[in-house]
Amino acid sequence: MKYQIILATALLLGACNRDKNEVGTEGMNAAATEASDAAANPTVDNPNVVSENEAVNPNAPVMKFAEEEFDFGDIQPGTKVHHTFTFTNTGKSALLIEDATASCGCTTPSWTHEPVAPGAQGKMEVQFDSHGKQGIISKQVAIRANTQPNITTILIKGNVLTANEQKAL
Repeated sequence: MKYQIILATALLLGACNRDKNEVGTEGMNAAATEASDAAANPTVDNPNVVSENEAVNPNAPVMKFAEEEFDFGDIQPGTKVHHTFTFTNTGKSALLIEDATASCGCTTPSWTHEPVAPGAQGKMEVQFDSHGKQGIISKQVAIRANTQPNITTILIKGNVLTANEQKAL
């Protein structure tokens, strides 16, 4: 992007010299348009995205969750709650979870570490620690596996009660 800005600046400075009309108005407009298009639409190389030219592996494992979101409802302050998400490998080869990371340190995932055969089920347990939290919470867990795409996201949410809300119950 720096090179595009430098190029656009050089073209504009060079075009300001009225003795040399080689670039012309059309050339300046084209260069400015190219520079602004590149700045507005930068290309990002994302290894998790299958390109148009790349075929999706038809034998890849597929992680299909029974539910992708769970609502704990009201959560007592200072408590730990957990939920077990169940998934099935609906693909044609063994599924292996490499890692699972939560969007917050208060959320801890644990999962099936053995390969999950086609048609078999695995589990992802998510624990939330409400200590020091209050109000509406929404936490994501990103699961990286040998699937396509290789990141699958599940969500937990709830409402950590305040001391006043807790007394009212």
